[in-house]
Amino acid sequence: MESLSGLHAFVQAAQLGSFVAAAERLGVSASAIGKSVARLESSLGVSLFNRSTRSLSLTEEGLLFFERSLRVVQELTEAEQELSRLMAEPRGRLRLSFPAIGYRLLLPLLPGFTARYPEIELDLDFNDRLVDVIGEGYDAVLRSGDFADSRLKARRLGSFRFRLVASAEYLAARGVPQRPQDLTAHACLLYRFSGSGQLQPWQFTGGAESGLALSGPLVFNNLEAQISAARRGLGLIYVPDFAVQEYVESGELSSVLDAHITAGGQFSLLWPGNRHLLPKLRVLIDYLAEHIGLAP
Repeated sequence: MESLSGLHAFVQAAQLGSFVAAAERLGVSASAIGKSVARLESSLGVSLFNRSTRSLSLTEEGLLFFERSLRVVQELTEAEQELSRLMAEPRGRLRLSFPAIGYRLLLPLLPGFTARYPEIELDLDFNDRLVDVIGEGYDAVLRSGDFADSRLKARRLGSFRFRLVASAEYLAARGVPQRPQDLTAHACLLYRFSGSGQLQPWQFTGGAESGLALSGPLVFNNLEAQISAARRGLGLIYVPDFAVQEYVESGELSSVLDAHITAGGQFSLLWPGNRHLLPKLRVLIDYLAEHIGLAP
């Protein structure tokens, strides 16, 4: 079948009754229109026009083909216009994946984002599973730490550090640790990574405490549950600062051994690198980079 440009040439020539007029409408030469129509006729095996030096009219076969072709060209034109609008204005659905605790970063920003971009629909998935961005059809994901996937592009959004916190009730009952070695006498609420099954290490300056035998009554694979346990006085937790910021500010949780902890990480937004960056995704990336206020 002739290319879409040939179909456009045929429809324009049929509507205007002239190759010259069709050429002016499409911005090409009359000979180019004639050649496109000739290739289309050759492909179909029929004559679409009755030609003379003075007139151009459709054959019976040409009239039948024109009625169908006109609808196709109109649909294509509408599709092109719709795509142009999509490219010009941020709109449409975005499927996003965040860590389970990521709602603490995102939810405070949603009112401002949705007010600014009311035509964008966000489909949000919060869990600690390492999703396949491309294979599972996500538009973007938020991740911390290092990543090695050449198929993805990334933009750094901010950084965080870890804090060791416990409730005031727990510290009053068990005492405040003054150095990392004191933790061996405390209830340490540990976190286990769902993907690897490994425990989250508690890192302190100098690395001298890497061999500490930390133990406690509970091990979690969910950060929210771990924080809830600490708020109820069950022990100490080692977590990203943004996850417990509101509880530390309110005094419900207290931070200890700050001088011994410098470990942290960074958050980045990742998206498939083989796709054109649509306006809806571009404005989301820019908005998050501008508004996520993580500790330096």
